[in-house]
Amino acid sequence: MHLLHNELTSLILKTYYEVYNELGFGFLEKVYQNALLIELKNKGLDVDSNRKIKVYYKGENVGDYYADLIVNDTVILELKAAEYIIDQFENQLLNYLKGTDCEIGLLLNFGKKPEFRRKIYENKRKNRKNQF
Repeated sequence: MHLLHNELTSLILKTYYEVYNELGFGFLEKVYQNALLIELKNKGLDVDSNRKIKVYYKGENVGDYYADLIVNDTVILELKAAEYIIDQFENQLLNYLKGTDCEIGLLLNFGKKPEFRRKIYENKRKNRKNQF
């Protein structure tokens, strides 16, 4: 089975585990975000932190949100430092995918145990205005 952007997401996940193994559990999300940003850039990836993404309703901008990290304009990373992943986090990531041209999202939780979710939302299914 071929996964969309498998090589890139595999490198991101490897880097996520490197950061988790170095820092462990207990820091704020921002600490993990900064560490992951450094490591991904060190691997030669183009990483954007806290990029503003506009949300539209019937063609009107109704608000903005900020993606934790976007890698190579392809993968959105949503970082959490919670005990475990809950549905709300996964729904949040899906909404972020709906608002961008990114089709892949990774929810990375720096909890007591490292865990992640991979979400896909193909551009051909999206009905929205360009957000950037």
